[in-house]
Amino acid sequence: MAIARYPVVVLDCPDPKTLAEFYGALLDWEVKPGGDDWWSVRAEYGDSIGFQKVDGFTAPRWPGQEVPQQMHIDVDVDDLDAAEAAVLGLGATKHDHQPGTTFRVFLDPAGHPFCLCQG
Repeated sequence: MAIARYPVVVLDCPDPKTLAEFYGALLDWEVKPGGDDWWSVRAEYGDSIGFQKVDGFTAPRWPGQEVPQQMHIDVDVDDLDAAEAAVLGLGATKHDHQPGTTFRVFLDPAGHPFCLCQG
């Protein structure tokens, strides 16, 4: 049984609407508003990219790592409790800071944050 339906890559940025419109046009995907702090684009077959506003955003300086790339993965799940038990069993840890009720923040075994989202 799969834990999740599909992952959503989320890019931190200073202006989610502008970035969503850019990627929507680039990929010919539907642009979906989510408020001032969140926009996304979605393909007809389900893939999507989210754009999250970050105050004081500093663009990455690729390929160097002085300012690393800013992104994380959101994973849509049907049941947050079941998915949480599953990812903890795989080696994730639940982060102490949980800023919402429809998603939960975890760290993968290397320490990268990701979210399980009930969508």
